[in-house]
Amino acid sequence: MPSALPDGEPVPSDGSLPTDALTGLGRRPFGFYLHVPYCASRCGYCDFNTYTATELRSSGAVASQETYADNVVAEIRLARKVLGDADLPVRTVFLGGGTPTLLPARDLVKMLAALREEFGLAPDAEVTTEANPESVDPAYLGELREGGYNRISFGMQSARPHVLQLLDRHHTPGRPEACVAEARAAGFEHVNLDLIYGTPGESDDDWRASLDAAIGAGPDHVSAYSLIVEEGTRLAARVKRGELPMIDDDVHADRYLIAEQALAAAGYGWYEVSNWATTPEGRCRHNELYWTGADWWGAGPGAHSHVGGVRWWNAKHPAAYAQALAEGRTPAQGREVLSDEDRRVERILLELRLVEGVPLDLLTGTGRKAATKALSDGLLAPEPYERGRAALTLQGRLLADAVVRDLVD
Repeated sequence: MPSALPDGEPVPSDGSLPTDALTGLGRRPFGFYLHVPYCASRCGYCDFNTYTATELRSSGAVASQETYADNVVAEIRLARKVLGDADLPVRTVFLGGGTPTLLPARDLVKMLAALREEFGLAPDAEVTTEANPESVDPAYLGELREGGYNRISFGMQSARPHVLQLLDRHHTPGRPEACVAEARAAGFEHVNLDLIYGTPGESDDDWRASLDAAIGAGPDHVSAYSLIVEEGTRLAARVKRGELPMIDDDVHADRYLIAEQALAAAGYGWYEVSNWATTPEGRCRHNELYWTGADWWGAGPGAHSHVGGVRWWNAKHPAAYAQALAEGRTPAQGREVLSDEDRRVERILLELRLVEGVPLDLLTGTGRKAATKALSDGLLAPEPYERGRAALTLQGRLLADAVVRDLVD
């Protein structure tokens, strides 16, 4: 959940949506994202909308962790009013942050129970929470599983202590792997480990060791992201001062190839540029909902939502978010109504990242010419192309941003 919010147009105080946005509601997949903005400490590379207890001290009880679940429940009830009486069983739920597991497990269960009461959950609903490895134990995981959570994502990042130290990650090496076993013992059906590559000071061997540790733990899903040095972070300041080197694109490409080789050899198949799963069932269906332009409601400070071509975002600070709900107002700060062209471009940007690729009929004449060239350059796969889809090859994944820029012309 990025910390910077766009401008956009005003949102009605009751949060109501244009009639056109509600047309077809329920015929598209529908999910909920619940943002928990609290962290025990701030990681030097993080640009997400998160706050430590010290940063929120002056905001008082209105922004406290103790009352946070009740605020989210209030927004869930607001969502039910805004979306009317359409049959909308929630197919996916994702708690992100921040560190959702800084809250008591009963609070996470309370938020899920509100969704079940207001909307109902689909029989096969995927319910995920992110977790810091040091913030959970077997009892906590057992309470989550009993409360309806069936997927969990642990922030591992690296197996090397010096890399974790530079990232300001404070968990003990080996703890994420132990968490996978504890989650399995608690009955979690799906477990993800998040990794980051390209940290200054990380070697190829460090990265291989992290991959080996993650694979050895036995999750059915692994996410691997290149480190992005975001403006305004402590990491960016250190790079700017020359304390740390900026990792170049060639190093990132090499690390990606190492990841693909190791994960493929271990039985993980890529389904999105930065995500691998051992089975189709292990794919993160909530993220697929984003990548395919479905409907979702984002609750929490700074959370973004999308329903029927309307995108909106909440007030960023937890105090402003809570105050709006206490006054019976929507916490939404701004919104935009996407044009047909906006939606076409976004489909290309997002769906091209998926293994299935994007339909060629979404491309303009210029985009089709670019796709033909990308095919001849080995960046798009021949077999999907013959079936009318542009799908990236391994080389194409390395140059995905450039391919997308050409195809959206």
